[in-house]
Amino acid sequence: MADLSLPILDLSQLDAGPEAAARFRDDLRAATHDVGFFYLTGTGISPELEARLHRAALDFFALPDDDKLAIENVNSPHFRGYTRIGGERTQGKVDWREQIDIGPEREPVEGGPAFNRLVGPNLWPAAQPELKAVVTEWHDTLTEIAHKLLRAWATTLGAEETYFDEPFRDPSTLIKIVRYPGTHEPEPQQGVGAHKDSGVLTLLWVEPGKGGLQVERDGEWVSAPPVPGAFVVNIGELLEYATGGYLKATNHRVISPKAPEERISIPFFFNPALDQQLPLLELPADLAAEATGITEDPSNPIHATYGENAMKSRLRAHPDVAAIHHPDLVGTSA
Repeated sequence: MADLSLPILDLSQLDAGPEAAARFRDDLRAATHDVGFFYLTGTGISPELEARLHRAALDFFALPDDDKLAIENVNSPHFRGYTRIGGERTQGKVDWREQIDIGPEREPVEGGPAFNRLVGPNLWPAAQPELKAVVTEWHDTLTEIAHKLLRAWATTLGAEETYFDEPFRDPSTLIKIVRYPGTHEPEPQQGVGAHKDSGVLTLLWVEPGKGGLQVERDGEWVSAPPVPGAFVVNIGELLEYATGGYLKATNHRVISPKAPEERISIPFFFNPALDQQLPLLELPADLAAEATGITEDPSNPIHATYGENAMKSRLRAHPDVAAIHHPDLVGTSA
């Protein structure tokens, strides 16, 4: 593992005594200050749960097209459900993947800010009733891990352990189950284009042995191959915002596999409630001196309220859903 491009952190060290926990928190701060990405082992997730989720993903994508299209996201004003190959865009370019998007199960909300339109029910495939149970178990397990990481970040950045708790009492989570089909093109193809995540943190499970993820470091793209038993973790724009740029959201992308190979990945996005802002951190003086400010990009402003960031991202990624259900918001995604 010496040639890996990202640091490896062991979450179990938080429960291995004060010295081990302090080392983990120091490593967590360094990794997300320097790179914005790391591998996370020691989560306690059973191989059996991983295998069930992987099997469920393969079974979903093996369904007949009619069964998948019955829950196509163009039928959901909340951007839930199935996206066919080529149905999502990053920076205006087509992503070569198919996926199902699953968020918190809620009743729709009428009125209020535009981001309230993201609240609503999921679309589950009638032909695969077992999918909901395994995704729900995965969601609950990763939510606990995400809370643990947030408390470690708060402590290592000079705040109380519970500093981030309040905005996450009703978190806005999103699970994407993604399949990258292989391509026959001679040049590398965009599985998903270069982007930063719009929220707080992402826990990414990647099918064992399947590469393609690349992370931008010092202006160069470096590969981040999967590590057995590890998640790839990255921070999003809101954690950069809350730390005045001490922690940095990092550009990343996925290159499509060569046919006949394919790749399954399942990112879990953990974010505060749509109407919440992360409280700004007053960093210790030595850390504050290294905070370079929030990234200034007129084409991609970072909004303080998570819902505004989330709606920005969804409108850009799914212009077909936006045009059908939210024509009044088309053209406002900046």
